[in-house]
Amino acid sequence: MASKNQELVSNFYSSEFFKDSSVLKDFLHPEVELSWYGTTGLRVLDYDGIASNSMELGRSFESLRADIEKVITKGDDIAVNLTYFVRTIENPDEEIPLGHFIAMWEVKEGLLFRGVQISQLGEEVDQSPWK
Repeated sequence: MASKNQELVSNFYSSEFFKDSSVLKDFLHPEVELSWYGTTGLRVLDYDGIASNSMELGRSFESLRADIEKVITKGDDIAVNLTYFVRTIENPDEEIPLGHFIAMWEVKEGLLFRGVQISQLGEEVDQSPWK
């Protein structure tokens, strides 16, 4: 089960959900709830809120790449540490860090169900804390 859950969360963050929000149905439970603590404060998102946020990303960026540093699973609970890198529409030749994320998810019926995510604006990091 742990390996399957690791694949689920890794594939979700690496997917192209920002280009096609219908991809979310492959990863998110219909009753998903994500509590996201970011630079603008707490946002609590349901499925539609996550889909709307995904569409905003698609309008803003040419590409979105997840550099997943670590995934830890315990039963149906998953923790992931990653950095998103983007290419902007204005400058598609340069990839820059968008944000650093740590998220914890509960899996229900094989899908991401309840999550807490913390993010901060991206900056270049010379070395991973896990290496």
